[in-house]
Amino acid sequence: MFFSLFSSKNQKLVEQWSKEHKEMVILASDVISAYENEENRYANVHNALEVLKKVSIHHLMDEDIELINMLRDTTKTSREIDKLIVEFRESFKGSKTAVMVFLTDYTYPDAVYDEKFINNFKHLMSVLARRIEFEEKNLYAKLDK
Repeated sequence: MFFSLFSSKNQKLVEQWSKEHKEMVILASDVISAYENEENRYANVHNALEVLKKVSIHHLMDEDIELINMLRDTTKTSREIDKLIVEFRESFKGSKTAVMVFLTDYTYPDAVYDEKFINNFKHLMSVLARRIEFEEKNLYAKLDK
């Protein structure tokens, strides 16, 4: 805790974003658990999605704005970093929008939580998991120094 007083802005953001990643994974699991429990399915899934939506949209918007700028501002800007940025953008192009649209659509009061919903949700969360893994292994590593 004491070391956090001396951490760089980059280190603090990487730590914050990593915590948010863990929270998003837990919240996604909560949605799946709520879906699998038929008792009060609609209310429980809806509530779990609302929380996931709040955390995810804030995280994705903040991270997408800050992360690339921070990478480009590092003193070690290089071809390697530029290559990682291009790979990230190409690999996960549209993932932020897909997550935001899905969560918005399924938090409307008339949303239907059926098999199509849960299959699409699981697929979207697997894309989000790959994005998180790429960020943490490749991009955050360049900032957390």
